[in-house]
Amino acid sequence: MSEVVSAIVDVVTETAPDVRAGLTGRREYETSENPSGEQMLAADRHADELLEDRLLAIDGVASYASEEREGIVEDEESDGGLHVACDPLDGSSNLKSNNVMGTILAVYDEPLPAPGRALVAAGYVLYGPITTLVLARDDAVTEYVIDDTDEGVERRVVEEDVTIPSDPVVYGFGGRVPDWHADFEAFVREIEDELKLRYGGAMIGDVSQVMEYGGIFAYPSLESAENGKLRLQFEGNPIGYIVESAGGRSSDGERSLLDVEPDRLHQRVPVHVGNTELIERLEGALD
Repeated sequence: MSEVVSAIVDVVTETAPDVRAGLTGRREYETSENPSGEQMLAADRHADELLEDRLLAIDGVASYASEEREGIVEDEESDGGLHVACDPLDGSSNLKSNNVMGTILAVYDEPLPAPGRALVAAGYVLYGPITTLVLARDDAVTEYVIDDTDEGVERRVVEEDVTIPSDPVVYGFGGRVPDWHADFEAFVREIEDELKLRYGGAMIGDVSQVMEYGGIFAYPSLESAENGKLRLQFEGNPIGYIVESAGGRSSDGERSLLDVEPDRLHQRVPVHVGNTELIERLEGALD
């Protein structure tokens, strides 16, 4: 299993420069929508197809799923192995304004849809001024820089044993303020007097701020959408796994995201991640 996980991480690393290079010229929306009813950019489809082809070519990867496709793609020749779920281009709506985006990876040892406790690795690639990979594996988090050199794609360690700083600095919350529930809004009014607002419209960028500076990110339950916007398999579970591996907490408002039982592939879930004390305060405020 360990060798297969390493091969998956290598493929995501090697694919990251191709995803980034493929953004140019793919800023237009397609006529089709993804299974969550969101319009897809050509860049979404391009990233999804690259990852599907390359990840399923790994011996030991039994299936691939992404938020851009309805069902699970299985390797018919595989008689077992790991199951990969991806958000190929998180924050793709930021492409038109040339802001941050990312790729989210989740590796499960159970068939999809699977609970977060079945994760054996999770990570995200951030396409910012530089390309980085934050990877959680074996209860530890490592940050890498991905360089596309003349000799090939290189992944080098920036920081080992990444932990969320104990003195939180930033917060970012998704959804429209008039759509927030009253108890969540009351919690926000407390937090905004303590922390600095950092919200960029791509979850992966906002979570990266929390990982670097400490704080809290949430896309909560809304008046118009009780389960929020983010998907458990592709966003909630892997981000919860990374944050908890870095010493923080995740929550759907009541329990760890990793303890939420899935009932369908594209299931949505309220997502709250960050410093433990902030998540505990949030859960108390939502009671």
